[in-house]
Amino acid sequence: MSRVIIVTGSNSGMGYELVRLLAQKPEGHIVYLASRNETSGKEALSKLQELGLKNVRFVQLDVTQPTTIEAAKATIEKEHGKLDVLVNNAGVGKMEVDQNATSIGLPVLREAMETNFYGLVQTTVTFIPLLRKSDHAVILNVSSDMASNTTQAKPDAGLHFVAYNTSKAAVNSYTIALAHELKKDGINVNVVSPGFTTSKLNFFTPGGKTLEQGAKSLVPFALLDKDGPTGKFFDGNGKEFAW
Repeated sequence: MSRVIIVTGSNSGMGYELVRLLAQKPEGHIVYLASRNETSGKEALSKLQELGLKNVRFVQLDVTQPTTIEAAKATIEKEHGKLDVLVNNAGVGKMEVDQNATSIGLPVLREAMETNFYGLVQTTVTFIPLLRKSDHAVILNVSSDMASNTTQAKPDAGLHFVAYNTSKAAVNSYTIALAHELKKDGINVNVVSPGFTTSKLNFFTPGGKTLEQGAKSLVPFALLDKDGPTGKFFDGNGKEFAW
């Protein structure tokens, strides 16, 4: 079954790899590569089309700018009349600045929340009318192990990046509420942490998964069957993870 899919923040990194993997599926999914920067988005589109992936489309979408979200929604509605899969992948880490709990600057926290949480909520709410027109819709929110309060509360836990972790924990909480509310509509809503993936977000720190490996962990949850799970947090191995 071919699906109409959009992946936010997908002009590079794991989002780009996810678009490629989804577009390569034999079902012939229509995959929208969404990027806040039009130039880099179109460059990414060209690379994918050079690979023969003519089923990839580009939409300019900045999750912090509601007008761009509305415009992207209007484009997909005009071309397909529905949306089957929304992958909320766009995010910022801000790990280059102080994120200690006792000294973090509020502008840093606000910036992380604006993209990682408020932008995700705005994008989701905007696309819900199109998702409701799908026979079976999926919302996949990309999160992090560091958003697990259970994990971070352990005595030996580290990596307490307050702005990033808090914004992603907020996403987790929103996912739970959203899943409960949309269950009656048959829309599956889950959150997945790909696990430690070497990427721009962490300055390409060695030792993690490749971008392709990280993206592969997301694919099954973007393409869930109708009777798949909802309101769950999964790790990069597909196992349920502690909130």
